[in-house]
Amino acid sequence: MHHVVFEGAAVLDANRLRVLVEIAHAGSIAAAAQRLSFTPPALSQQLTKLERETGCTLVERGRTGATLTDAGRLLLEHGERVLGELRDAEAAMRAHAGRPPERLSLGSFASAAKTLLPGVLAAFGDEHPQVRLSLSDVEPPGGHGLVASGELDLLVTHRYPGVPLPRAAGLHRERVLVDPLVVVAPAGHPVVGRGPTLADLAHEEWICGPPGIHDRTTLDAAAEKAGVRLDVTYETHDYEVALALIGAGRGVALVPLSVLGTACRGGWVAGALRGADLAREVYAVHRRRPSEPVRSVVALLRRAAARALAPYSGGLPGGTGALQR
Repeated sequence: MHHVVFEGAAVLDANRLRVLVEIAHAGSIAAAAQRLSFTPPALSQQLTKLERETGCTLVERGRTGATLTDAGRLLLEHGERVLGELRDAEAAMRAHAGRPPERLSLGSFASAAKTLLPGVLAAFGDEHPQVRLSLSDVEPPGGHGLVASGELDLLVTHRYPGVPLPRAAGLHRERVLVDPLVVVAPAGHPVVGRGPTLADLAHEEWICGPPGIHDRTTLDAAAEKAGVRLDVTYETHDYEVALALIGAGRGVALVPLSVLGTACRGGWVAGALRGADLAREVYAVHRRRPSEPVRSVVALLRRAAARALAPYSGGLPGGTGALQR
């Protein structure tokens, strides 16, 4: 059984640390118990023992789930790193015994999973047929703790302007793509092809995520800086929905340039936004001692990111003429 030294003579049980980590990741004691093949009462007993060992209440139990206290969040950060180190040790021993990695787990936000990862995963599968891949939907800012604990080997995440990056203690985070945000409007729009400012588009019906969603934070901050008020008429966090609405003649939106390369054709025009240098940054996150398969996926991801913007290497749409679809 793994143990971790805690304040001199006291010892924390790593298996109980895992209980806390699973509760945090799953969102409830019942869901964590199912993932660990425990009964909920048995898992609660392990949590109670961990709270007794630390002398702190770690989890607030409620009808709708489990919420970590400040002490619980502090211990979670350490617990994730402890579990990650244990998994690294197990991987190192497998490698020493001549057994290469057999699995690689990835997490990604939706638009990267559509635009960047299909080619990456296909190429990786050809190069490493012995490695079994898995892919999970992980929307930012989530996922860093899953990498820290070793539950994910690699996370593909993003940061929009005005949105801070989560802490990445013990992790390596590499920016692989700077993805310009461009204005998309119905085909034939009178100003998008000329590189409009936000003031030029202040009268438009806007399409964007609801308050608190990353792209909305960016749009609201840009509008405030430009001294204009924008009317977000249609709220969606799905760029395919936004493009479908625009194709039907409804609204305008800021869309990452890479998304347009795989978008359905028809009914829209895209152009650069003048007076606001806005871009979504895409990152690859993994542990500091990645396995060879992880390094291989990251290398493939860098190349895929470069290809995603290659069609626009001569300039952004709207700079030398708008992109029509």
